[in-house]
Amino acid sequence: MSDHDPAAWVGRTETCVDALDPGHVRRVALSLSTDPDQVGEHLPLLWQWAFFIEGQPYARLGEDGHPQRGGFLPPAADRNRMWAGGRLEFHHPLQVGVPGERRSRIAAVMEKTGRTGQLLFVTVEHHYFQDNVLCIAEEQDIVYRQPSPPVLVGTQTAPEPQWSETVSLDSVMLFRYSAVTFNGHRIHYDAPYARDVEGYPGLVVHGPLIATWMTHAFLRAHPGARVRSLAYRGVRPLIAPKPFRVGGCLQQDGEATLWAEQDGTLAHQASLRYDS
Repeated sequence: MSDHDPAAWVGRTETCVDALDPGHVRRVALSLSTDPDQVGEHLPLLWQWAFFIEGQPYARLGEDGHPQRGGFLPPAADRNRMWAGGRLEFHHPLQVGVPGERRSRIAAVMEKTGRTGQLLFVTVEHHYFQDNVLCIAEEQDIVYRQPSPPVLVGTQTAPEPQWSETVSLDSVMLFRYSAVTFNGHRIHYDAPYARDVEGYPGLVVHGPLIATWMTHAFLRAHPGARVRSLAYRGVRPLIAPKPFRVGGCLQQDGEATLWAEQDGTLAHQASLRYDS
């Protein structure tokens, strides 16, 4: 296979170490409107997305602000990148201030045809370790779509939740979350680019930020729960600054369904397993 064939990237690996610096933990907390003094010794769920980051120099960034494809991730020239979803298993909490390591591998690359044209799906495996003990196992789904108007209108009505929170995000919060996660994608902080180049009516809320808000809303409603696994996916983008709502319902013992909705229709969905 040629290096220009995305399938040739399957099996590529990347390793990144991080000290889980308490100062950066504080910045992440502030970006999420969380009291830094309440974080404690364990890194809160899903905050690992603000750590273990391999940055790139400006010369290796594309027009969209993302690193140019063809390094660890396969090439997908002239396509728009989206974080589509993922699955995580939580074995041990990451410890603040203790060095850790992320070991990543390209698990699958698949081309599909969707409503908006050709789509390249990339599945990346991430394993997070401290002291050689596996703390989190993750599969992350990334999709690259051909430039086309994004699907903005939902078709699934949001169910009635057992708990819910209304979330209002402005451009400052989106910028700060981009900053602490070192996410250069301009759709999250550059309104003219988001509107004129990628076709969104406003700034786009980060997929990881939505997953974080859904999960922590569950934990605020069920403070004694220990989350074991989470599977989540994006249905359509959430556009700021219009408020959206996160909520959920308990299913059978130890399972919960979570979602985020805007204008009454689903935008993100998740399934969570937990111990009481």
